[in-house]
Amino acid sequence: MKKLFTTLSNIWKIEDLRARILFTLLCLLIYRIGSFIIIPGVDPASIQEADAKEGLLGLLNMFAGGSFSRNSIFALGVMPYISASIVVQLLGIAVPYFQKLQKEGESGRKKINQVTRYLTIIITALQAMGYVKTQIAPEARLMAEPLFTISSMFVLTASTMFIVWLGEKITDKGIGNGISMIIMVGIIAQLPFGLAAEFSARMGAQGGLVTLIVELAALFLVVMFTILIVQGVRKIPVQYAKKIVGAKQYGGVRQYIPLKVNAAGVMPIIFAQAIMFIPTTISSFFPSMQSSFLASFSDYTSLTYNLTFAFMIIAFTFFYTAITVNPVQMSDDMKKNGGFVPGVKPGKTTGDYIDAVISKITLPGSIFLAIIAIMPAIAIILGVNSQFASFFGGTSLLILVGVVLDTLQQVESHLLMRHYDGLMKTGRIKGRTPVAGGPVI
Repeated sequence: MKKLFTTLSNIWKIEDLRARILFTLLCLLIYRIGSFIIIPGVDPASIQEADAKEGLLGLLNMFAGGSFSRNSIFALGVMPYISASIVVQLLGIAVPYFQKLQKEGESGRKKINQVTRYLTIIITALQAMGYVKTQIAPEARLMAEPLFTISSMFVLTASTMFIVWLGEKITDKGIGNGISMIIMVGIIAQLPFGLAAEFSARMGAQGGLVTLIVELAALFLVVMFTILIVQGVRKIPVQYAKKIVGAKQYGGVRQYIPLKVNAAGVMPIIFAQAIMFIPTTISSFFPSMQSSFLASFSDYTSLTYNLTFAFMIIAFTFFYTAITVNPVQMSDDMKKNGGFVPGVKPGKTTGDYIDAVISKITLPGSIFLAIIAIMPAIAIILGVNSQFASFFGGTSLLILVGVVLDTLQQVESHLLMRHYDGLMKTGRIKGRTPVAGGPVI
C-alpha cells in the first residue's frame, strides 16, 4: 500500500504527466455528459432504455456507453470512425494509390487520416439515417418529417466528428490513445449497472453472497487469462552484422522481433459478430423462416451459435493476421539494415521462416480468442445476469485490458524518464503493439 501511495505521489509531482491526466479526465467527462443529451426533436419522456441489446446492436450500445439505447446525440459513438479506418486499411492492401501513401511517411499518413475523416462523415450520415428510422419511435418525434430526419442526421454526424476530435486531442495532449479511451469509458459505464443487477439477483433467492464471490473470483481469473493472451509474444532473435565506420564500430548486437500471439486484437470478434447478425436479420424479413435453421442463430447461448461463432473467429484471426503482418516486408527491412535470423538465410528464406512462425502461434492464439469470445454465453448458461456476463469476455474485456495496459505503459514511461521507480517492482509494463495504419482498437 505504501508503494501505491508513493507511486501516486510521484505521478502528481511530474507537472507534464499531471496536466495530461487532468486533460484526459476533462475530455472524458465532456464525453459522458454529452452521452446523456437527447437528440433535439425527441420527447425525453417517451424514452425508455430497453433491456440489454443483443448482437451487433448490443455491441454498438456498449461501445457508445448506453447512448445508443437512450437516443443521445452521441448514439453512434466512434464506430463510424472505426469502420472507416478498417476500410482505409483494406484499401491500403488492394489499391496501389493507398499503398503509395503508406510508404510516404508523415505526409502520406496525413493524407490517409484526411481520407479517413471524409469517409467517416459519409458512413456516419448513412448510419444516422438508419438509426433515426429504426431506433426512434414515431410517437417520440416532436418535429415533422422530413425535417426531423435531416436535422437528426446532421446532429448525429456532427456529434460523431466531435467525439473523433475529442479523441485526437486526448492522444495529442492527454494520456493514452484517445479513441480507445473513449470506447473504454463507454464500456466501463455499463459495469456498475451489470454488477448491481447481479448483486440484486444473488441477494434475492439465487445463490447468495457466496455465489457472487465465486463469480468475482472467476472474473478475476478470466481477466488474468486475457492479459496473458494480450501480452503473449514469440521472440525471433535477429543478429546485426558489425560495421566499422572510421574508428567506431556499429552493429554486432542481437535483438528480437516480438511476434504477438494475438496480432489481430479484437477485430476478428467484431467481424464475426457482424456476420452472425445476418441470419437473424434475414429471418426477421421472412417470418416463414422463423422456425428454420436460421432461427437458431437468434439465441446467442445456443450450441449452434457459439460453435459457428468460434469457427468464424478462428478463420478471421488467420485472415486479419495475414493482411496486417507482412513477413516479406519484415525480411526486406532486416536485410536492408544488415540483420539476419541466426541459422536462416536472408531474403525469401527468412520471410518463409517468419511466416511459418506466425502460422504456428496464430492457431493457439485464435483458439484462445474464440474461448474468450464465447465466455459471456457460458456465463449466462451458468446463471450470470446478461449485463454482468458481458464482462466475462468478448470484445469488451479485450478492449478494457488492452487500453488499460497501453495507458499504464505510457504513465510508466513518464515516471522512468524522470528517474522514478516504475509501476511494478520487477519488470516493465508492456502495452499492445499497434499495427501501422490499423484501427485504433
